[in-house]
Amino acid sequence: MKKRFTLVLLLISIFTVAQEKDKNTSEAYKKRVLESTEIDFLTSYYTQDGDNAAVTGGRGTEELTDFTPTVVVSIPLNDDDVLTIDASVSAYTSASSSNVDPFDGDPNVDASPFIASSGASRNDVLTTVSVNYSHSSDDRNKIWSANAAVANEYDYFSIGFGGSYTMLFNEKNTEFSVKANVFLDTWNAIYPTELRDDNNFIPFDDESRNSYSLGLGFSQILSKKLQGSLSVDVIRQDGLLSTPFQRVQFADVADRVVQQFTLGDDVERLPDTRFKIAAGGRLHYYLNEIVAIRTFYRYYTDDWGINSHTANIEVPIKITDKFTLYPSYRFYTQTAADYFAPFNQHLSTQQLYTSDYDLSDFNANQYGFGISYTDIFAKFHIWKFGLKNIDFRFRQYERNTGLKASLFSGGVSFIMD
Repeated sequence: MKKRFTLVLLLISIFTVAQEKDKNTSEAYKKRVLESTEIDFLTSYYTQDGDNAAVTGGRGTEELTDFTPTVVVSIPLNDDDVLTIDASVSAYTSASSSNVDPFDGDPNVDASPFIASSGASRNDVLTTVSVNYSHSSDDRNKIWSANAAVANEYDYFSIGFGGSYTMLFNEKNTEFSVKANVFLDTWNAIYPTELRDDNNFIPFDDESRNSYSLGLGFSQILSKKLQGSLSVDVIRQDGLLSTPFQRVQFADVADRVVQQFTLGDDVERLPDTRFKIAAGGRLHYYLNEIVAIRTFYRYYTDDWGINSHTANIEVPIKITDKFTLYPSYRFYTQTAADYFAPFNQHLSTQQLYTSDYDLSDFNANQYGFGISYTDIFAKFHIWKFGLKNIDFRFRQYERNTGLKASLFSGGVSFIMD
């Protein structure tokens, strides 16, 4: 839940305003950044399954489903300023998190790491609201923005704020950007049921977590058909970086088994600081009016021992003037964190440990396909709203650890007359 939450916040905190260049417009006329109010209705459905749940110590069901409807409203305040409001509700059911207390379900069913408990912890809702304000200079060569976000989950609360500055020069063929964000999070720590009354168990004394990020971006139009960009992101986190309800079992301590469930000897213990660096680049090549090629590569490293490589390719194929297909492929590989070991392989003499397979050594492949309909003139109307775009995407994700996931996402964009 922590990773999904952070991911959502990180995604909603980064905002880009696209600028259009009109060579036929005289200098006396200033084109509006956004001509009229736009409303996007987005939704996604995510499902996954695997056998390495961190909640039960690295062995157990990872079955999870998540449904997230989102509304994004972009409002032009005047020629130069745009206000964007983004609100989403993420409702999920998790078999693994239900086993925070594996004994609160059906009394006629034995507790097992591979069977979801029917208790209250199997469901939750994450609510997120973010606001972004952006201002463009008269010549449209400078753009600054400020953003704020708040998110709430049953065991987690976060506020975030930040801003960005973008400069275009060289007749808008070159762009440089800098962005910074801060997230201040607070846990309401919930521990595995068997440890709550254990006199030997030591709860976390600090339930806060702070994240600070700085990003630099550079893009260049290299030719009529080729565009490239580079980016660097630096992130520092401090505070409670462990997930309080994720168990660890020690190999040198006798297993305590109730029904079919191995109780935890402790929860995961991770450092209270983390430093991350990610550097990446993109190349977009427009082969012709029908086919384009978009490539992406990123290298990531942190002081927990994880190094990763991401490579992605997408080939938009314009089949008509309004319909485009989006086949894609993504490869990901990472090394394990220094503190990771599988189920029941840590030792009680260690100070830091986790059995979360998100921090393990693994490779992953993702296959994607999408289709979109775009009408820049928004001829089709529903009341006062013109239909601008319909988009549908599907992605299939597979790890060599056995985790498999599917993501269905779609959106409809309207322009208000």
